[in-house]
Amino acid sequence: MSASLENTTRKISMSKAVVSLENVEKDYGTGDAIVRVLRDVSIRVEEGELVGIIGASGSGKTTLLNILGCLDRPSRGHYFLGGKDVSGLSDNELSLMRNQTIGFVFQSFNLIPQLTVLENVETPGFYGKIPKRQRTERARDLLHLVGLSHRLNHYPPQLSGGEKQRVAIARSLMNDPAYILADEPTGNLDSKSGTDVMEIFFELNQQGKTIVLVTHNPEIAQTLQRVIELRDGKVLNDRIIETFRNTGAKKLDLLGRPQGA
Repeated sequence: MSASLENTTRKISMSKAVVSLENVEKDYGTGDAIVRVLRDVSIRVEEGELVGIIGASGSGKTTLLNILGCLDRPSRGHYFLGGKDVSGLSDNELSLMRNQTIGFVFQSFNLIPQLTVLENVETPGFYGKIPKRQRTERARDLLHLVGLSHRLNHYPPQLSGGEKQRVAIARSLMNDPAYILADEPTGNLDSKSGTDVMEIFFELNQQGKTIVLVTHNPEIAQTLQRVIELRDGKVLNDRIIETFRNTGAKKLDLLGRPQGA
């Protein structure tokens, strides 16, 4: 394991918000055809939390996900990411923020089929201008720690769904993001692969990673630390799951800032 991954003793301060939305609203359309999709949404996610977002179709969940991922901007209100108001950033600034601050995990994996597993994991580091040697070393370490050392030179079409999602998780950690944003990460997986993927999230959270996970699965929601439910573009409830116990047995030490970042 590289020194950049071994020297990781990040202390978690639960008083520090990684994500803070203040009175966020989002409209689509113009004039008389305006549709208000989000209505006065205020959410705060502290460093080290494992938070689920749930809601029926049409609840505003996808729109909220796009704003959290800096893929869209609120019409009104403020979005603070790591203490920085990103609501009014330019497209280039938002792109940089996404690369440096957010680790994405998608339901459909979004791996590049023409690149090897190793190259896929390296990709965020390339755009983050991490030197080749350091990003390759880190990618190897991350793949080892999600159990895919034997797949480094394989291509995504040669992998199972569970393996693809583990590659995606490793890729999300490449630039040591402030938090991981996972959109239905078990939605395309069988129950065994889904359980394996969730175990990785639990272990990462145990190591201090902040994770926001969107899910339609109530069983998964009940395993999380906190669940925010949307309905009709509003926060219907925001509750702590009293039975949450993060007791992942395996320690995944994935929190080091890559050298050269």
